[in-house]
Amino acid sequence: MNEMTVCAVGNVATQPVYRETAAGASARFRLAVTQRYWDREKNAWMDGHTNFFTVWAKRALATNVQASVTLGDPVLVQGRLKVRTDQRDGKTWTYADIEATSVGHDLSRGSSAFRRANKGELALSAPSRPEPGWETELGSRPTVAAQQQGEPVLVT
Repeated sequence: MNEMTVCAVGNVATQPVYRETAAGASARFRLAVTQRYWDREKNAWMDGHTNFFTVWAKRALATNVQASVTLGDPVLVQGRLKVRTDQRDGKTWTYADIEATSVGHDLSRGSSAFRRANKGELALSAPSRPEPGWETELGSRPTVAAQQQGEPVLVT
């Protein structure tokens, strides 16, 4: 198969949205990946262009993403890159999606406590969260209480 497999390192830009469907569990979130480079003139690291990807997770991965990942978390996402275009109102829009095969916290930027999910407990382990909107205000971060609300994985 000729598929583009990628590994993207970035921050979760929207709260994951989790859904149970007839086909199984599904979760999606936006991932912000910002280029970093060393500016020799300023003698400092600088931020470059930010790319945004919609990350899609299915089945057990979706359930674990919903239980473990929250807005602002530094993560690594591995999966298949899908670039698609759409025509709306006479304009062409291009979307970059990653169909995730793995999602994990970036341990170079914090620590995490792993808890193995038993196959029978997957659907029960995910605490219910209200569904967020796709748009997030700039600079908004989840409160400490929201971060500690029954999440099995802690990032410090």
